Amino acid sequence: MTTSEIINEKRVDLLTVFKQLNRKWPLILVAVMLSANVFAQVQNAESRMNALGPENSSLLEMVGNWDVTETVWNSPTAPPVTNVKYVAERRMIGSILQEIMYDKGGSPLKDVERIDYLSFNRVEGRWKYVSMDARVPVGLMPAASFARGEKGKITIEFEPFSLPGTGIEVSGQMLRMDETITTLNADHIIKEQHFIFADGKAIPFLAHRYEYIRRK
Repeated sequence: MTTSEIINEKRVDLLTVFKQLNRKWPLILVAVMLSANVFAQVQNAESRMNALGPENSSLLEMVGNWDVTETVWNSPTAPPVTNVKYVAERRMIGSILQEIMYDKGGSPLKDVERIDYLSFNRVEGRWKYVSMDARVPVGLMPAASFARGEKGKITIEFEPFSLPGTGIEVSGQMLRMDETITTLNADHIIKEQHFIFADGKAIPFLAHRYEYIRRK
């Protein structure tokens, strides 16, 4: 076979390849587009659930500085004890609302008395919450709602925990607690915590009430 014949044969082979590619190109393009669409769907599930959504968007209204009035009842029959010495600083970290409560004469960087985090878990369809209070030895206090709840009101229930007791000896009083956060308007929020002691009586009572008024 001469050099010219070899070249002509190679040209024929290349033309055949190009014709086959032209016939298959639409199928290849569709396959690529489908693969990209599937990849986008996989990515979108995570990014979509990580977006604020309507519930966490409502938390944006709570951002800012608040004067706090705290009222405490130590038992179902105890008189209320009130103090007005706290300020709450709230800010969003992604889809999570952080609240830092500190003394009015102190700093949110070094004089923190209490911290909590609140967010709506869009995958589970419920509110998640955790708090830590430096004033009492109860450790981290996780809580969650059963469902989405109603607009302007969030109710969560904590895991059972124990208080050290009021005497010299540690009694380890177990209790259950729930918390309701009610938004009255953009500048006024009420947070109420109810206790039920594991004492054979199981009487629910209002134990803590935090009233937030936005600082002007």
